[in-house]
Amino acid sequence: MRSAPHPVTSDLFADRLLAVLSGQRPVHWMLRHTAGRAYDELARLAERGLLRTRGVRPVVRDIGYYEARPDALEVFARIGAGDQLRALAFRLEQGKDHRWRCTAIEVGTPRP
Repeated sequence: MRSAPHPVTSDLFADRLLAVLSGQRPVHWMLRHTAGRAYDELARLAERGLLRTRGVRPVVRDIGYYEARPDALEVFARIGAGDQLRALAFRLEQGKDHRWRCTAIEVGTPRP
């Protein structure tokens, strides 16, 4: 049994993660939506400010997912702010309570 269709779940989490990583929301806003080391990784990435911008607010431009198994999704998103483009990847796992939680997160850094 799934609590939500995958596109809705992946879109919602991408927006939530982007809000934290861009400084629009505090990290603790995601505490109940993460599991394992994901919260610590999110805090580390938010501190580095990889998705913070001046002026143009970053948005999810494109998103997709791969269903690793019925209760696990590997999600990838392109984050845009003006002419800047970054990659965001995260894993969602559905618990026994049927709630989806982020269990891993990565942000692509720009190439020099």
